[in-house]
Amino acid sequence: MSRLSEVLLDYDPNLKDALSQLSEATTLALMVMAVWAIMRILGVRLLEESLAVRAHLPETWPGCSVCGKKLQSKGFRERKLMTFVGGICWKRRVGRCPNGCAGAQVVPLDDALGIFPYQQTGIEIQKMGCLLSIFSPFNTASQLLKQLTGISVAPGTVWTWVQKVGQQVMGKLSDDLDKLAQGILPEDEFMSDDLKSLPLVIGGDGVMVPFRPNPGSPAGKVVWREVKVAILARLNERVTKHKKQVVQLSQRRLVAVLGTIDALAPRLTVESARQQIASAVKSAWISDGGVGYWTVFHRCLKSLGVTPILDFYHAAQNLNKGLAAWLGEQTDECRQWFSTLRHRLRHGNEKWVLTELEKLLESKALSESARHALSNLYQYLETHKDHIHYDQFKKDGLPIGSGLVESACKWLVQQRFKGVGMRWSEPGFNNVLHLRLAWVNQRFDQFFPVPALSPK
Repeated sequence: MSRLSEVLLDYDPNLKDALSQLSEATTLALMVMAVWAIMRILGVRLLEESLAVRAHLPETWPGCSVCGKKLQSKGFRERKLMTFVGGICWKRRVGRCPNGCAGAQVVPLDDALGIFPYQQTGIEIQKMGCLLSIFSPFNTASQLLKQLTGISVAPGTVWTWVQKVGQQVMGKLSDDLDKLAQGILPEDEFMSDDLKSLPLVIGGDGVMVPFRPNPGSPAGKVVWREVKVAILARLNERVTKHKKQVVQLSQRRLVAVLGTIDALAPRLTVESARQQIASAVKSAWISDGGVGYWTVFHRCLKSLGVTPILDFYHAAQNLNKGLAAWLGEQTDECRQWFSTLRHRLRHGNEKWVLTELEKLLESKALSESARHALSNLYQYLETHKDHIHYDQFKKDGLPIGSGLVESACKWLVQQRFKGVGMRWSEPGFNNVLHLRLAWVNQRFDQFFPVPALSPK
């Protein structure tokens, strides 16, 4: 046995088994696990001893909130709490009113430690449980928490934590929206000068999520509802190991809402202001042809000089759909027309494309179905004629595809909310969604008041 082991054993005989496991371990992995067990035992002892010292420090008792009489110590009362290092138990003073006024009990040490009445687990465990539930179902989060920390927490308890913190996140958002209604914008989010010099791109799209038809019951047919999503990101560039220059998203921030397009607009306004859109050297909005999302652009972004871009790949998809209705999808003539019009549209000849479609619509040989499809295509491109200057957009260093927001929909919503057999209640969905948003937007930690240790 090493000298340090002997010292530790003298300090706490309860370390005997763990120290024996360390000395008998045959692999490094087993040694690490034995050391972790020793650290947890020592951690509990250190915590309890430190708390005992603090509990015996002199207290200055306040006056009773009811009668004003100075509170008096009624002796030491036991307190237990489960922490990352294990269960700890200590005693601290409890003060009560000498007149027996109801509700006048105080526990100064609990207040100083940031512990709430009836709290059974440390805030660090709650944070880990909520973080795991962002990525996995509650049963899985509970199992992972036990595997990572050795602490058993029921899935229902994890869900309770998620509800509590989710409500806090939504409350903060509600405050921001109330201030916006009063004309008060949020503070700018800090970013370096290098980030500020990059183009800001904003995109909007929707994704369907399965919900329960009746609150409180999983019975019945699934109801599909759309979640509106918007992404804001700075366009950066990096060079791959193959010396290829590719676009990389920096300062990614997401907005999402289970609700109408009118609910998305103010949320996007708040986040756009936070990302300093008014001072961006270059900014762009990109989306498919969905009318609602373009309404958001006109309401929130157009007046700020944001460049509007219709997703090129949706435009090409509609182009192919209209030509297929006219010539037949599998014909060589359709493929040739599509290849020509798509190439022209992509490379700065959008006026020529509209002119050709206009000429086609003048033909009397068109069937009613073909004329209807081509007319819809023409109206679609004509409506967005100021949003399809793709050659110029590329020269300006802007994207022409909405892949960034479609990708955001997948990893924000689909990866967590569309698992096999999942059906959500509205409150449950909103709590987890807003926790995921807080994590993605790098604001998760602010809802868990665990201050960092100050460097010496």
